[in-house]
Amino acid sequence: MAEETVKPKRKRNRPDLDKFGQEFVEKGDNARYIRHAMASWDLPAIDISDEKQVKDRIAWYFNHCGEDDMKPTVSGLCNALGISNDTLWQWKNGNYRGATHSELIKKTYAILQELWEDYMQNGKINPVSGIFLGKNHFGYQDKTDVVVRRGEDEATIPQEVLEERYRDVLGDGTIDTTGEEVSD
Repeated sequence: MAEETVKPKRKRNRPDLDKFGQEFVEKGDNARYIRHAMASWDLPAIDISDEKQVKDRIAWYFNHCGEDDMKPTVSGLCNALGISNDTLWQWKNGNYRGATHSELIKKTYAILQELWEDYMQNGKINPVSGIFLGKNHFGYQDKTDVVVRRGEDEATIPQEVLEERYRDVLGDGTIDTTGEEVSD
């Protein structure tokens, strides 16, 4: 039988990283998060085609979050409903069950978004995490609009001004502002 070799754990050279990823986790936090998430595990399945059952389960989920003093999440909602994030997104956009579920899910997303905004404004979510959530769940995006505006309309600028402005490009030539072809 071959002897098993155990690699010794490498000691980090940076003591400030000893608790990386756990800086803000207090004893008992992970257990609380797990218990909260696992509450959906044993829920009886609902008929997801029945709008009332879906609505009741959404209400249960928000109440469950309130009782556990936890922030509601899109993934947690999906777990409570027994569906994927994709399915919830399809319902919201009316691509599937649009006639029965779209308005209900839009209202649900509006509540989640309102909560997310409140958490962001009141410093209850890390800004980077909050931006990630906004982009992934609520359609926010980094966007820069570039507006190009022409200055003066060159057709109204006197020929002498144009010649002076572009003299270094034209050399000793002239600019024809009439649209006629200029011959050398």
